[in-house]
Amino acid sequence: MDLKHHIRGIPDFPKPGILFYDISTLLAHAEAWQATVARLEEAIKPHRPDLLVGIESRGFLVAAPLALRLKCGFVMIRKKGKLPGATIPYTYDLEYGTDTLEIQADAIKPGRRVAVLDDLLATGGTLAAAVRLCRMVGAEVVAAACIIELRFLNGRSKLDVPLTSVVSYES
Repeated sequence: MDLKHHIRGIPDFPKPGILFYDISTLLAHAEAWQATVARLEEAIKPHRPDLLVGIESRGFLVAAPLALRLKCGFVMIRKKGKLPGATIPYTYDLEYGTDTLEIQADAIKPGRRVAVLDDLLATGGTLAAAVRLCRMVGAEVVAAACIIELRFLNGRSKLDVPLTSVVSYES
């Protein structure tokens, strides 16, 4: 199944000049969504993670069903101020400014094997920050995965873990 047929491009969203890759149409198509999760399972399973970490918010949609299939736990990384209890923050640079991600301080026991997931890899800043945050709390990050990779932005170069993308766009 060619999953690109189930992802729609929305021009000029969220601002002019940006082509947004919308996975809502993929999620709404049962066979395409099941094929996506199956391909991610095939890629992540050999890394034997204990936990899957999803990055807010569409990364939750990727990691949660995959965690069920792999019989792993699921942990959320969210934007600052969204998680209850004690959190560990990590601030990272964006093209124009900074952003902060957080994880609950007790979400990952040191030494646990984790895979980090998101819906899309563009420049790699957010995924690299999530990997760093997981390491800050003692996780062994064994892999990363996403549904869509925008290869022309070279985000993969910011990662030092194996990365799998189900669909890639070259331009």
